Amino acid sequence: MPRKPRIELAGYHHIINRGVNQSVVFVDGDDYEMFLKIVCKACRVYGVVLHDYCLMSNHFHLLVETKRENLSSFMKQINANYAIYANT
Repeated sequence: MPRKPRIELAGYHHIINRGVNQSVVFVDGDDYEMFLKIVCKACRVYGVVLHDYCLMSNHFHLLVETKRENLSSFMKQINANYAIYANT
């Protein structure tokens, strides 16, 4: 059975993402800074407003407002770019 389609409605979204098996995602201050830079760039590219965020060592929360139906693309950009950074 295929998975349900992702929500793409414009509006406010509370996003939670954590490391696999609750593993550490952010090791030091540089990781937090890079993640925020990636998020800010994605916000500009996709026209998303970041209202609030909380970064923990093994997960993060974002409160965003989308004007267009592009939440999935926005998150794909963030997660892909941070994965590239973390794996190098």
